[in-house]
Amino acid sequence: MRDTAAAIAANRFGFGARPGELAAIGSDPRGWLTAQLHGAPARLSDPGLRDSASIVAAVQEIRRSRQQARAEAASSDEQVTQFMKIGQLYRPVYVTEATVRLRAAVESERSFVERLTHFWTNHFAVSVDKVIVLGLAGSLEREAIRPHVLGRFTDMLLAVERHPAMLLYLDNAGSVGPHSLAALLAHGRGGNAKLGINENLAREILELHTLGVDGGYTQADVTTFAQVISGWSIGGGLGRLRGGEPGQFMFRPALHEPGAKSLLGKRYAEDGVAQGEAVLRDLAASPATARHISIKLARHFVADEPPPAMVERLTQAYLRSAGDLPELYRVLVDSPEAWAQPLTKYKAPAEYVTSAYRALNLPVVEGRGALGTLEQLGQRTYSPGSPAGWPDRSADWDGASALLKRVEWADTIGQRLGARNDAQELASQLLGATLSQTTRTALAHAASAAQALTLLLAAPEFLRR
Repeated sequence: MRDTAAAIAANRFGFGARPGELAAIGSDPRGWLTAQLHGAPARLSDPGLRDSASIVAAVQEIRRSRQQARAEAASSDEQVTQFMKIGQLYRPVYVTEATVRLRAAVESERSFVERLTHFWTNHFAVSVDKVIVLGLAGSLEREAIRPHVLGRFTDMLLAVERHPAMLLYLDNAGSVGPHSLAALLAHGRGGNAKLGINENLAREILELHTLGVDGGYTQADVTTFAQVISGWSIGGGLGRLRGGEPGQFMFRPALHEPGAKSLLGKRYAEDGVAQGEAVLRDLAASPATARHISIKLARHFVADEPPPAMVERLTQAYLRSAGDLPELYRVLVDSPEAWAQPLTKYKAPAEYVTSAYRALNLPVVEGRGALGTLEQLGQRTYSPGSPAGWPDRSADWDGASALLKRVEWADTIGQRLGARNDAQELASQLLGATLSQTTRTALAHAASAAQALTLLLAAPEFLRR
């Protein structure tokens, strides 16, 4: 039973066991997990990492040059060249961010904290399918999410919604209140069809980041909230977005819809940027937010259909602690439902690849390698395709075609590394008592070491957590 619990701790809460890790977890798997919640989350470092402000500032400078070229009637070839410069800036930044992120998950001694970091990044999803985010998605995780994973939800929420990646992804940087100074000036000059309020960020904060789709808000609340956060922008841009520190969050009073506003039954006085911050704090404290987050945590770590009793315990812990996230994690770990057999959650591709790299102590090097595998298996890093993030139910990942791709990749790894690994011994070290007799027998009767390793990586208990 202890061996089973150790395997569940490593595979359900972390990114999979490494050789020898189950023995290190020993007889106190809950203690092994909660010990990881002490101390600050690991900071990622690499010479190729850049802060978001410097990335945005560099892109702004490229666009400024492109605007000048247009003013000087430069050829279309020159404009294409300027666009290519943005890609040349973004692509290596993205590759470095994705590589460093995966390496941290593979090498971490605190894989529970790494899993939590990935969970919150998916909760506050941006997608690099939108080119403006390609160079910024990793910095959102490093700057706004990772520092607050072991803190309070309110602080994470405020940091995320002010981050350039989120403001640009959901088009809030240029959102203009209908009665703002900028709108009035534009109207006086004959109007501007491109000038107006944008509701994207407001809607996703309510629907995805806080209250949830059934959280009790209305379309009127979305519109009002969009007015509240109009003026939440970035410094150093062009046109009406000139001024301020390039790439940094900037509140622009000229774009902000002035006046007191009523939202979700509460009146908020006009107070500039503080008006929006007050709304976010109240949203973070809402029972609907507590329940929404509790359901997502339980679904991610335990079951596609979250156990109601567990969700209620998490919800009460959130409300009791004012959104102290480590308190939720402790309740999660202490819940008996979290330790139930059998393993039922089908690993998403990123979880599967990371667990295989951990199992085999594979190095993560920059290049197509592991990142290409993630793309091949259907989960390109920072690319969920929508603000809703990657889906988190087994049915979204366990189709026949997706399984075949995993088996093909497992076969490639088996052919390359099978001779270096004793799959039977490795299986016991990685899966402990969750290793089935069927898989033991299959490994024992494998025709070769390569086939044995392939069978291990494609075994049902390795594919699930």
